[in-house]
Amino acid sequence: MEGLLPIWKERGMTSHDCVFKLRKILKMKKIGHSGTLDPDVDGVLPVAIGKATKVIEYMMDSEKIYTGEITLGFSTTTEDRSGEIVEKEPVSSEIDEASIDRVLSEFDGVITQTPPMYSAVKINGKRLYEYAREGKVIDRPSREVMIHSFDRTSDVKRDEENATLSFSFKVVCGKGTYVRTLAVDVGRKLGVPSHMSDLTREASSGFDREEALTLTQIQSLVDAGSIDDHILPLERALVHMPRYDLTKEEYLLVKNGSRLEREKYMKNKEDEIVFYYMDKAAAIYKVHPTKKDLIKPAKVLRNEMVV
Repeated sequence: MEGLLPIWKERGMTSHDCVFKLRKILKMKKIGHSGTLDPDVDGVLPVAIGKATKVIEYMMDSEKIYTGEITLGFSTTTEDRSGEIVEKEPVSSEIDEASIDRVLSEFDGVITQTPPMYSAVKINGKRLYEYAREGKVIDRPSREVMIHSFDRTSDVKRDEENATLSFSFKVVCGKGTYVRTLAVDVGRKLGVPSHMSDLTREASSGFDREEALTLTQIQSLVDAGSIDDHILPLERALVHMPRYDLTKEEYLLVKNGSRLEREKYMKNKEDEIVFYYMDKAAAIYKVHPTKKDLIKPAKVLRNEMVV
């Protein structure tokens, strides 16, 4: 079995839980996922099976779509609703829909984020959430992420009893974006503590919620002997990358990992390119690290095709 399978991860499960259960359902070990989802978050979790695990890193490069809710008035240790409250401040009536929309628009484009302490980023061989659980706060390197759009999608709801404001949002973003941190930064720009009070991933790696299957649905398809009809080709993970279709002679070179002339295959000076043969992805090539006029294999995906 080989290919891609978008899963709908339900709340209360980790991404690792999904993969563990899927291995049991499909009775195979070579399964991996792209893009971790927190236990409190539901949504699309693309999974790679068999040889398709080679393209997981490229699945992570594509944009993601989230919907959720931001609450202004208090912040938490984890930047979402699962954490303990660390700061609380009543939201004044001066914060209205117009001021919120103005702040959201300021995030469009490339922004800089610092990963939250409760995240899976590794520092000195240890994940940040492990430091956080020990009560430690350490320096984390900031990084640039792309926000394609960030919009309010509901009226602003005021909770008079708790002096908070909440509103729904939709964000389209690039890889590595922490939506929890976006929620905190929105509050910071508005001058109040805030957190992400709800989140769903609607799309990832080119898959949306309409294509995603729950583990229960996958089990039913396996029982019915029709799961193969729902496994998608690994090429779906590479559609956002430049493509070149090989001749038979060229494929014989590529399947053996030969170095090739950059000028012939990367006329637009791309960093990476996918070579196809007979409409199947054969290899991903990248610019040679020291010989810039040559390209070399980053991944050989298929070297057994009949020529």
